[in-house]
Amino acid sequence: MIGFAAHLRVYEPIGSLPDPERSRWVSYAESARAASRPALMAREHSVGLTAAARLSPRLRFDDAVEDAYVRHLDGLNYVCPWRWQLRVWEALDDFRSGLPDQIADAFVPGAAAATAADEADAWRAGHPQVRSGIRTVGWHVPVTWFVLFEADERRVVLGDRRRGAAAAGAAGPDRSLVYLTAMSRARRRLARALHVVQRTLEGTATEMLEDLGRWLEEFHPHSLVELDYGGLVHLMDDEALAADTSVEDIAAALQCLSDGDPTGAAARYEQVTGRWREVAALERAN
Repeated sequence: MIGFAAHLRVYEPIGSLPDPERSRWVSYAESARAASRPALMAREHSVGLTAAARLSPRLRFDDAVEDAYVRHLDGLNYVCPWRWQLRVWEALDDFRSGLPDQIADAFVPGAAAATAADEADAWRAGHPQVRSGIRTVGWHVPVTWFVLFEADERRVVLGDRRRGAAAAGAAGPDRSLVYLTAMSRARRRLARALHVVQRTLEGTATEMLEDLGRWLEEFHPHSLVELDYGGLVHLMDDEALAADTSVEDIAAALQCLSDGDPTGAAARYEQVTGRWREVAALERAN
């Protein structure tokens, strides 16, 4: 089963990791458990769904089997570990921060959340070099993610489109949209976007770009950055998927802002947000 979510992943060079992390992932990359990206997405979603569907949501993953996404490029191996426990702590913090305590406590009791927060602080103190290399968002792709890539870095595979319950079997490699770039390029593009936005706009755009920039700075400079439309490709028909120009539209919007053309920038930005509003609306469809 693959969820209707997009993913931003950072793959670090395995050789750059400290031992015992390096030895662990070298062995993993050469093992049969290092499955394809679609198969790992299905496995990851199944584990997460099982944990969330329990009467009391599972917050401890210290005994979970760790997998990782692996890429082989130019003779080097890159790895993006799941890091379940760290991501659960981060997701819990994000979830509670967006809700009043009374509502948040109905899903995860305050005492359990406080215990998890204390455990997270203690774990991070003992593992200062370990961070989560995966960001996941449901039912759309955040606009800020598009600034990291260029059009020629896109790879599209048009294949069977699963609908409704059939999407639960969407673990095959026959439909995908993925961007991949070097960390150095992603950081340069984000820096340019931030410079333009700081000069021309007010609001949350600057904060969102700065947050993304801080996250990228936590990883090795020779890492790879991947935008994966994940299960969202099953919410778009072949024509919409092939014609998706979100990366180009955001680049054009930023260029318009830089050239002093806010009207043109708004038009290109609306093309992107309108496209993804239609996809996000499917979350409430029946």
